[in-house]
Amino acid sequence: MNATPGARDALTDVAGLLVGHHHLLDPDARIGAGAATGCTVVRVPGGATAAVDVRGGGPGTRETDLLDPSNTVRRANSILLTGGSAFGLAAADGVMRWLEEHGEGIAMDPSDAGRVVPIVPGAVIFDLPVGAWDIRPDADFGYLASSAAAADFARGSVGAGVGARAGSIKGGVGSASVVLGGGPAAGVTVAALIVANPVGSVFDPRTGLPWGAGTDGPEFFGLGTPTAEQVARAVALPVKGTVLNTTVGVVATDAELDTAGCRRMATTGHDGLARAIRPAHSPLDGDTLFALATGTAPTEDQPLPPAFPPDLLALDAICTAAAVCVERAVVDAILSATTVADIPTYTDLFPPGPRRP
Repeated sequence: MNATPGARDALTDVAGLLVGHHHLLDPDARIGAGAATGCTVVRVPGGATAAVDVRGGGPGTRETDLLDPSNTVRRANSILLTGGSAFGLAAADGVMRWLEEHGEGIAMDPSDAGRVVPIVPGAVIFDLPVGAWDIRPDADFGYLASSAAAADFARGSVGAGVGARAGSIKGGVGSASVVLGGGPAAGVTVAALIVANPVGSVFDPRTGLPWGAGTDGPEFFGLGTPTAEQVARAVALPVKGTVLNTTVGVVATDAELDTAGCRRMATTGHDGLARAIRPAHSPLDGDTLFALATGTAPTEDQPLPPAFPPDLLALDAICTAAAVCVERAVVDAILSATTVADIPTYTDLFPPGPRRP
């Protein structure tokens, strides 16, 4: 793939996308006590073409049927990623409130610009055992995360990633982007933001290296070779031991895609999850990826047989990049995570070498 990371190496390298977090985290939070949960909002001023692909066996979602390409509404105003299991979907009410106050949504009355219906699909992770079971995101979380949305945002144990666990270690929020350097999609940006909370493992028990480093190599992430002692200590960690888990996220591009193209980008993005998490899409996960296309970057149509869409080769390049960005974002999540509730982090177990810029 002929591509380089974007300026931020983040979802917001797709111009027009903003990310905001809100969470509660007590310094002494532990399993079963204290506050340790939050939500993350991807805000799209003006809206963007949207789709979704739900692969896990135990999803917790909102407005995913609306995003089916066969249905009427084609655009979303924000995407909610949240902790709190099904309870956390309440945070979407706060996102809608913020958007309505700012005139963002489907305009339903030409005579009154304030009459809008914001479209806010969302998905949850199961983080209830981390911290107190009854502290979970509500509407105020969603409102405050929307208010905080900006081009620069934190990663790791923040927002929806505060209570996330990636197999036996700490999960979190990660992101990555690429700018395509040649071909029919030259100059197009593709990016991902992932909340990593899988039941599956995120590192190879033989080497200690993240599964997601397989495509780019450990040097890309500034990782050295773990020692045998480090690997043995990591492998000896107890399994996660929860019935529900889930990795959720957003893949995005500034190319102009229709809803079917967005759906294909979300579908291919799941390949990145399968490379970085083993197993992915299990009956114990609700793995869900949303896709957004802002349509501000041109692509080059190719002469193809009439049976094929003219942007097919551009879409293929975008989908390939989406899988790579998801894979890198999972690695970014575990490398950026900090300890919460005494859950060990990857960097606790394998102290890092120099990180790439």
